[in-house]
Amino acid sequence: MADVPVALEAVIFDVDGTLVDSERDGHRVAFNAAFEAAGLPDRWDVETYGQLLRVAGGEQRLAFWFESTGRSRGEALDLAQRLHRRKTQYMQALVTEGAIQARPGVRRLLDMLETNGIALHVATTGTRAWVEPLLHGVFGSRFHTIVTGTEVPQLKPDPAVYERVLQLTCHRPGAAIAVEDSANGVRAAVAAGLRCVAVPNAYTRDDDLARATLVADGPDDPVLVRWFQRQLAGGG
Repeated sequence: MADVPVALEAVIFDVDGTLVDSERDGHRVAFNAAFEAAGLPDRWDVETYGQLLRVAGGEQRLAFWFESTGRSRGEALDLAQRLHRRKTQYMQALVTEGAIQARPGVRRLLDMLETNGIALHVATTGTRAWVEPLLHGVFGSRFHTIVTGTEVPQLKPDPAVYERVLQLTCHRPGAAIAVEDSANGVRAAVAAGLRCVAVPNAYTRDDDLARATLVADGPDDPVLVRWFQRQLAGGG
């Protein structure tokens, strides 16, 4: 007997680089401000930061940078921990100033899903201190469940953050779809049993996104919109 298709109930979104353009003009700027405030000469230009994004997690990224630029392992870890706290404060300030905005097409996609009764959730390894005000400031109260790296410290590609969303919402993996921008994000979603569509940005265009069900040019890609319309119509 053929499997009966499971109706779409929910879409789970990543935040950085997926819902918002936050890496180049958000996180990178905040990291550089933290370097300056600490009296350090380190600075990350656009290209350098793009390369560092291969290291998952802000604190881990800092530790990698400090060690690769000549600090001892212990000094690198200590600096990373202290700088990351300061960086989070600068990121919060950027969020408050409205410096980070939705990617083109995101609001239209959210509107379409909400109109069709689809629950919207977030699975990010970003820190809740800036994630929650960012989502509220840019999107209002659209998202039903928000799970962040503050609650789930395991970084993507570990599927833990997606598994927590599924646990909290009681959605079966087959009834939910993830939206990601990077290889690590896609791997995390797929490992949690989810179908995942990828909307890469300038930093993740060259990522290996082969595990994604669909790779679109961005949230405003008509191909992505039509694909979701088919899911809403039960087309699989």
